[in-house]
Amino acid sequence: MEKIRLSKLMSEQGICSRREADRYIEKGWVLVDGEPVSELGTKVFPSQKVTLNNSAQTQQQTQVTILLNKPISYVSGQAEDGYQPAVVLIKADSRWANDTTALRFTPQQLRGLAPAGRLDIDSQGLLVLTQDGRIAKQLIGEDSLIDKEYLVRVTGKLVGNGLNMLNHGLALDGQKLKPAKVTWQNEDQLRFVLREGKKRQIRRMCELVGLKVTGLKRVRIGKVKLGDLPVGQWRYLRADESF
Repeated sequence: MEKIRLSKLMSEQGICSRREADRYIEKGWVLVDGEPVSELGTKVFPSQKVTLNNSAQTQQQTQVTILLNKPISYVSGQAEDGYQPAVVLIKADSRWANDTTALRFTPQQLRGLAPAGRLDIDSQGLLVLTQDGRIAKQLIGEDSLIDKEYLVRVTGKLVGNGLNMLNHGLALDGQKLKPAKVTWQNEDQLRFVLREGKKRQIRRMCELVGLKVTGLKRVRIGKVKLGDLPVGQWRYLRADESF
């Protein structure tokens, strides 16, 4: 059995993200078989027991995850081409009045808050921003099984077997897409459920079967729904919610 980097093992075991692991290791907050490790790059056997001390556990418990109904014309991540990132909407006065969590908003919660997945600039709907690497890995890790649901308005004429192709049979950038669940909601709206998120994937899929997307809204990620959250407002992920 070969040794692997401690931070990689911690990420694989869902303890935290690699970045968080390195931070905890530097602070001496990681225990391997009960002994603290503080040297970055340390390698361990996968069979060894890795735990976090109380300081790291406390920090994890204070990390927040925020659900935002992202409006059109905001980018998910870093600012680009003069467009603002969605995180600028996370402020006290844009918190949803119906948020039932007891958490109090502080600017410190913006530190390390990053989107767990993308939502195109001309799309709106549910965007998750989190300080918690475990949630980020769950949503955007390579082996993520979390599905995402979208309501998509379209124009144009669907090619003969287009619906079947949308469900299974399309490729983008030379790569076959994972099977999707695509159904008609009404005469001009499709419902997409996907387990991947390539750039502008739904729009490009629709173009391949003769349709043009005129509106796209993400309404669910895993078991968490957008619900009645107003556009441009946000709330905290509740303790009783999970993806």
